[in-house]
Amino acid sequence: MPETSDVVELILQDHRRMEDLFRRMRSVEDDRGAALREFSDLLIAHALAEESKVYPALKRYKNIEDDEVEHGEEEHDEGNQALLALLEVEEIGGDEWDEKLEELVEAVTHHADEEERTILNGARENVAMDRREELGKAFWEERERQLKSGCGSVDNVRKIVES
Repeated sequence: MPETSDVVELILQDHRRMEDLFRRMRSVEDDRGAALREFSDLLIAHALAEESKVYPALKRYKNIEDDEVEHGEEEHDEGNQALLALLEVEEIGGDEWDEKLEELVEAVTHHADEEERTILNGARENVAMDRREELGKAFWEERERQLKSGCGSVDNVRKIVES
């Protein structure tokens, strides 16, 4: 387990890591392919863990809107589609790569910003810390399980997008 088990903080840490990986994928001095592989695994594991362990629990709280949670799931789908488009680009660093990367950055950044303002603030204000820690433990365990399974492979992302 990481330093904290608060689900809100764990999700925020993943969002900041994704931002770092975006910077690496944009950098001509970095290994963009390695950054994309790490990002792909993280995005898929993060979203699957949120959807299976966090979102269903948060829907039970009256001050966290069900439609915000459902909208978060729709935005995961948009992010997955943008990720697949980037994973399918043949030439890392070419014009198509840059275009698809920016579409991915836009989709994921928009979702993270919205999720932080609505769902996570709602969780911070309305969910007791002991419950947030229980959710954090469940989120982390599922996230780690997904990461170990190679969830960000292009074939798996394609399956997720097609389902």
